[in-house]
Amino acid sequence: MRRLLVAALALAGWLAGPAAAAGKLPLLVLSGPPASVSTPLIHMVETGALQAVADKVEFRPWKDPDQLRLMALGKQADFVAMPTNVAANLHNRGVPLRLINVSTWGVLWMVSRDAGAKTLADFRGKEIAMPFRADMPDIVFELLARRQGLDAKKDFKLRYVASPLDAMQLLVTRRVDHALLAEPAVSMALRKTQSFPLSLIAPDLHRSVDLQQEWGRLFKRETRIPQAGIVALGAAAADPALQAAVLAAYARSLAWCQQNPLQCGAMVAKRIDLLSPEAVADSLAVSQMRSLPTAEARAELEFFLGQLHAANPALIGGKLPGPAFYAR
Repeated sequence: MRRLLVAALALAGWLAGPAAAAGKLPLLVLSGPPASVSTPLIHMVETGALQAVADKVEFRPWKDPDQLRLMALGKQADFVAMPTNVAANLHNRGVPLRLINVSTWGVLWMVSRDAGAKTLADFRGKEIAMPFRADMPDIVFELLARRQGLDAKKDFKLRYVASPLDAMQLLVTRRVDHALLAEPAVSMALRKTQSFPLSLIAPDLHRSVDLQQEWGRLFKRETRIPQAGIVALGAAAADPALQAAVLAAYARSLAWCQQNPLQCGAMVAKRIDLLSPEAVADSLAVSQMRSLPTAEARAELEFFLGQLHAANPALIGGKLPGPAFYAR
């Protein structure tokens, strides 16, 4: 009898572990914005990196935070790349999710026609195209402005637009002179205006203030910000084996893209309009991308979310997330 009990427990453990997925998922949906955080996800789909866990893997882009939230609440994807503040907000509102990593640490720059603009204070009184009102990168800009005695809403003329690619288009078509962009939109703007490094033509646009450097200078921290990562939703949030498989594949794909930027760029450009392989390759060279499991990123996440909570608790759902948010 004891042997039968042990055998039954062993079988139950086997079924609950990775082998429970022996009958592969019919479909696994990955989703992300047209930004650096999605680059490994696209590579994973293009190369069949998750063929061991799913018969079919799709990448579905989201274009703005409203679409992202609808996707998360409607469980329209299994793994979604999203800003860390959105993950905390959804978690605090009771959405079943698991933030499995933080991978985006530095993709935000001011891009300007003014070669002399070196700090945010240099843009006082000027119009700035700003993507995603009350979301990343707007909230980082506001934190940094406040830290140096500036009021983002009063001291700047912020022109809110739907996405970094929309802000890029305004810059390229000369409808604005300054914009806060996230990679690879920064590199694409510089490419489109032949302002990329080693150009023989005098640059029209300049990679201006590095918001990560400003973060380190003003908060006395490392020059990186835990901006975005990968979230498991719905059934995937309760499947540690599937999360581990996606986390490992994401890290491998990120490393491959960093080592093979132009080939990776070609994969991304096929799926995201307005991007070129060369711009994606440029962005991989300058973006701070490193896949850290959430538990390892906890100290920096707690500090960042703490700053958001102090500035506006609603940004993260009214309270600081508890320990479960950081658990593996």
